[in-house]
Amino acid sequence: MPAQRWSEGWPALRVADWKDTQATLHMWMQMVGKIRMAHAPLVNHWWQVPFYVTPRGLGTSSIPYGTGVFDLEFDVVAHRLLIRTSLGEERSVPLEPQSVARFHERVMAALADLGVEAPIRPVPTEVESTIPFPEDHTNASYDAAVVTAYWRQLIQAERVITRFRAEFLGKVSPVHYFWGAMDLACTRFSGRPAPTHPGGAPNCADWVMEEGYSHELSSCGFWAGGGEEGAFYSYAYPEPEGYRDASPGVEGAFYSEEFRQFLLPYEAVRSSTDPDTTLLTFLRATYRAAAETGHWDEGLLIDPHRLEKHAR
Repeated sequence: MPAQRWSEGWPALRVADWKDTQATLHMWMQMVGKIRMAHAPLVNHWWQVPFYVTPRGLGTSSIPYGTGVFDLEFDVVAHRLLIRTSLGEERSVPLEPQSVARFHERVMAALADLGVEAPIRPVPTEVESTIPFPEDHTNASYDAAVVTAYWRQLIQAERVITRFRAEFLGKVSPVHYFWGAMDLACTRFSGRPAPTHPGGAPNCADWVMEEGYSHELSSCGFWAGGGEEGAFYSYAYPEPEGYRDASPGVEGAFYSEEFRQFLLPYEAVRSSTDPDTTLLTFLRATYRAAAETGHWDEGLLIDPHRLEKHAR
């Protein structure tokens, strides 16, 4: 029985079936992400702001505060936001149907009770909505079952992308979750600077995007869009000539002119006979397209068979 439980994964979850919950959760995540951003020192490409997939949900990891640290975690097993400090104290806020305004009130009260200040700009970014968190009584949905299913999608994505990440010798990001657009991402860098990014993300200063895309990159990840159940993506910045014409490696994958990236619908991976291999094939093929058309150093790759040999 235990072995069978560990083999379960790749849940089905239609994006259309949790739109309201997703919109509310997105605002809650932005709120918590801004709390982390208020205290964590700037790391290149904004690597100090994302969340990480945990065995119970999504967490910030340790955030420096005074002479100690604290963290926040969306525990989607017990459905609570857990706030812990290195002083040995903790508080929690229930994850349940409630408005963004109510959630904001509860989170700020919990932080104040722990003696943690949260000087954030309480307005969402990278989305069209500009309703401040304390005034948002529109988004108030929370379906616990679908949030847990979404987290299990992220577990599968994080697990395979982590394996893909290990195949690169150069500068590479962690596998981390950007709450601005709700996407799990991992980014490889060629080592060369990139042209200034044009910006243009809604309610997001251009200099934010300029920092994120300051160097030539190939990025991949998973987001709840681009397919009926979300999609895996891969893109290059700047996009080299001929990149979009390359083969994405697996059936069902395609280059999206709208998003200027390769997409592989999550359902195509989930329903394949070997989801891990299907996703890895897509990630490797689209990176290879960026590396070959962008003239990256071939020595940056590690033979995956060598990694598997030494992992045993």
